[in-house]
Amino acid sequence: MAEIVKMPLLSDTMEEGTIAKWLIKEGEKVEEGDILAEIESDKATLEFESFYEGVLLKIIVQEGDSTEINKPIAIIGEEGEDIEGLLDDDKDSSEEKTADKKEEKEESSDESKEENTTPSKEIPEGVEVITMPLLSDTMEEGTIATWMKKEGDAVEEGDILAEIESDKATLEFESFYEGTLLKIIIEEGDSTPIDKPIAIIGPEGTDVDRVLEAFNSKGEKKEKPATEEKTEEKKETSSEKSSEKKEKTSSDKKGGRIFASPLAKRMAEDKGIDLADVEGSGENGRIIKRDIENYKPVEKPKQEEKQTAAQAYIPAGEEHFEEVKNSQMRKTIAKRLTASQFGAPHFYLTVEVDMENSMNSRKAINAMPDTKISFNDMVIKASAMALRKHPQVNSQWADDITKIAKHIHIGVAVAVEDGLVVPVLKFTDQQTLTQINANVKELAGKAHDKKITPAEMEGSTFTVSNLGMFGIQEFTSIINQPNSCILSVGTIVEKPVVKNGEIVVGHTMKLTLACDHRTVDGATGAKFLQTLKTYLENPVTMLA
Repeated sequence: MAEIVKMPLLSDTMEEGTIAKWLIKEGEKVEEGDILAEIESDKATLEFESFYEGVLLKIIVQEGDSTEINKPIAIIGEEGEDIEGLLDDDKDSSEEKTADKKEEKEESSDESKEENTTPSKEIPEGVEVITMPLLSDTMEEGTIATWMKKEGDAVEEGDILAEIESDKATLEFESFYEGTLLKIIIEEGDSTPIDKPIAIIGPEGTDVDRVLEAFNSKGEKKEKPATEEKTEEKKETSSEKSSEKKEKTSSDKKGGRIFASPLAKRMAEDKGIDLADVEGSGENGRIIKRDIENYKPVEKPKQEEKQTAAQAYIPAGEEHFEEVKNSQMRKTIAKRLTASQFGAPHFYLTVEVDMENSMNSRKAINAMPDTKISFNDMVIKASAMALRKHPQVNSQWADDITKIAKHIHIGVAVAVEDGLVVPVLKFTDQQTLTQINANVKELAGKAHDKKITPAEMEGSTFTVSNLGMFGIQEFTSIINQPNSCILSVGTIVEKPVVKNGEIVVGHTMKLTLACDHRTVDGATGAKFLQTLKTYLENPVTMLA
């Protein structure tokens, strides 16, 4: 009987997986235990074994594509077996779950339609409700910085109504209508989404309450009855009015005022474009940003060309983005670090360490046969010993309680092709410098080869991140949750230092500790760094 192979759960935090490579093709035989595919989880790319035997009848998720855990990725069964019914059966359970929701949605929609078609008061003739304009391609809401007109002021078409702050800049907002500013709905300093009402313009003495009643609670116009003859008459009147406005704008462009957005005006001025030569595509023929961007000048007489040549050169080219599909690891890094940065109140402490004795000790140790250690190994060992003396740093925040770990598992940040992984050295304080060196090399090698297992990246109580090999002198890191702290290690710098009252050449290294203020106070973090500094400046104490 055919079996549906589903996306496996390859780590405790995995929500979806990506098929990196299918190792068995459709139509090929599969034995139980065969490697079906390589699957990229949020932490590593792992081999996925088959629990079934038979023929790979269908590949549902192709290489490079992703799906959630427990969703079908392939079907294994007997050669020639009908699998259409199997796929339908798998869909049935999820369809049944959503059937009730769909009916509720349809009922809600029907009720909404009934509400929208009920007669409501109409907006009086000549009254316009001004809505928040879209001032940038990414704008979702705007803030009224300043109203340039007050309630009761006369407004002419083209007058600056307000200064509006978008997500990118504060811009002037012109009125497309004339009349009296009857009502300011959004006050200075307040915000509202785009297309929501901000003011009302119309004839003096208009009943503003009646206008407001024509809008529902969402700030949208209510539907009007569709059976009245007045509707058709209004459409014709509106069409004639729109036509008159366009003619007026056109004539204004030839002999009078030209209507253009402030941004379009600035762009035209920067590019040396005469707005009179530009055809506006905005409301009522208004010139907007895209009109300037798409403007192609008409060929000019030779005398004008000479004048144009004297103008400053304006570079032109095509804006282009390359879209790179985010890996599962990249998505998870983004999700977890964002949660950590905004979920835990970070603060940072930096100390400068004299590395002369550490450099001499490392040189002596590495002179021994078959023995090699790095400065990072020394930092890891010193951190483990300092954590034993300052257990509060080796803790986790859990809302109602703080968990202080009695064991010391140090995570070591390792950069790989798709991002960053953190292999964990279990019981680090019990390991010698040479053992730390060997274990870090082994785990880092597995990480680079995508052979590291989820178990080897779980359970850290403290993390060390080292960018010294890249020449970085000092940096800060985001805490690797649920740890309370992460140590950022810079490069060793040769520079003048004062020793015994004399300036001599020294070697120093900066360490920065990022702390979760919920579990670690400033004094606690400072004491930990002082102990860590003592170990590194006197490495013989780490051998005791």
